[in-house]
Amino acid sequence: MTAISDPKRFERAIALFDAANAQDPNKETADGKEWPKELLYAQRMSEMLERFAPDAPEAVRLACRAQHIERWKTPRSAYPMTREGYQAWRTGLYKFHAETAGRLMAEAGYDPALIDRVKTIVGKRQLKVNPETQMMEDVVDLVFIEHYMLAFAGQKPDYTEEKWLDIIRKTWKKMSDAGHAFAVSGKIRLPEPLVPLILKAVQGA
Repeated sequence: MTAISDPKRFERAIALFDAANAQDPNKETADGKEWPKELLYAQRMSEMLERFAPDAPEAVRLACRAQHIERWKTPRSAYPMTREGYQAWRTGLYKFHAETAGRLMAEAGYDPALIDRVKTIVGKRQLKVNPETQMMEDVVDLVFIEHYMLAFAGQKPDYTEEKWLDIIRKTWKKMSDAGHAFAVSGKIRLPEPLVPLILKAVQGA
């Protein structure tokens, strides 16, 4: 593991992120336990980062834990139910998550330089250019594949095979070569019913 500049400060920030996400009114059950949805997601992000990039920089560790912070406060229903509304919602979310993470990091005692790095990552700025932003994006996509893709499929029973291939390819396109290699290395749990589609999509990507 990459050295943390100040372990106590790091733990304060993580505790603040988790306390915020513990307020999520939406619940999800995992391993027989009910969790606040975004707290569970945050912990899955950190766990996946440990597997994918155990030497990740401190900024990426913080960003992964805060990537969906207080997401329920910016609901999709607050924006028009159009493609443009969806894009505006996503852009608004990135900014909200980045600002919230930055505020809590300042409360934990972080300096502006590291706060700005984390805000850049959480805000998904400079994707494919900034290696720290790309590392978090890889973790986002790996977590989606392992934990959420199958449930998402269950919500879309009318999707055709071509639609699913398109979704998987778009996810694949956002990932780096390292993310691709990790996804098919046997180090993540692929959703078994979707494995044929995933392999078909990525082999033709």
